[in-house]
Amino acid sequence: MSKATILIIEDNPLQAKQTRSVVESAGYEVLMAENGGTGFKLAKTQRIDLVLLDMVLPDFSGGQICQWLKRDEATHAIPVIMLTAKGSVEDKVAGLQIGADDYVPKPFSDKELLARIQACLRIKMREDELRGVKDQLENQLKDVEKMAITDAGTGLFNRRHFNELLDKEFSRAKRFNEPLSCLMLDIDHFKSINDTYGHPAGDSVLSEIALLLKGAVRMIEVAARYGGEEFVLLLPKTEPKEAVKPATRLLESISAHHFKGLPPDRVITVSIGIAGLPDPLMATKDDLVKCADFALYKAKHAGRNRIEMSDGAESEKRQV
Repeated sequence: MSKATILIIEDNPLQAKQTRSVVESAGYEVLMAENGGTGFKLAKTQRIDLVLLDMVLPDFSGGQICQWLKRDEATHAIPVIMLTAKGSVEDKVAGLQIGADDYVPKPFSDKELLARIQACLRIKMREDELRGVKDQLENQLKDVEKMAITDAGTGLFNRRHFNELLDKEFSRAKRFNEPLSCLMLDIDHFKSINDTYGHPAGDSVLSEIALLLKGAVRMIEVAARYGGEEFVLLLPKTEPKEAVKPATRLLESISAHHFKGLPPDRVITVSIGIAGLPDPLMATKDDLVKCADFALYKAKHAGRNRIEMSDGAESEKRQV
């Protein structure tokens, strides 16, 4: 285990030398600062385990430096022991009220100072351990939350989370009369990929298409795996006719991509259906998805490797 490092902020040369000697004799590493400004910079830039801080300094008061240390994100967890010639109860209370962890009046007993240092370091060690456990639990919680909204096979959002996002985006678009486009994308002849090259190759194709989708969407857009070999994209503030351009780029990038595990001449294509707002016949988010799905159906039956659009009126006719 490495030695604890103690920063001594003391402007009196004789007192600084004496304090340093006592601290180093106990096996601690020591850093020195002759004024508060220098000490504060050292505390922010070096690994400091504890600060011995004189109350009276040439540039700032020890109280000011203590407050800065306790308010700064980088230094707030460092224990501070105030050292001062004032020894009244009021002075001790004042030192503790400004954030100091302990208070030692001068002249101090070497044994008492070292005992106070050890006590503060023990508390810091326990707090560091608790902080480490807390951080670990928070990271685990983040991992669980991410797993709950992520499709394990592709790393994209899963269908459940997509539906949650769609609900919010659809409501917002309706409320503010803004455009919103939904793209349904399906891999053409995906079963033949699995049958010919095996399921690992098929899984690889899904993952690589997911990466292409991630690279294509903007910050405000959403890409998700809808199920099987089907994907869905949500483009806020984009009218359906405007969505044709990014859909075309996707169509071309996927057909031009060489997929790992497949022969170089094996071309993978997709079919894409587009629907969106504004559309007076789309009253719910389900209407939007059904309409985009019907547009995808049209693309499949028109020969695949193409883009088709549909609106609420056409979707209604199909249901009739």
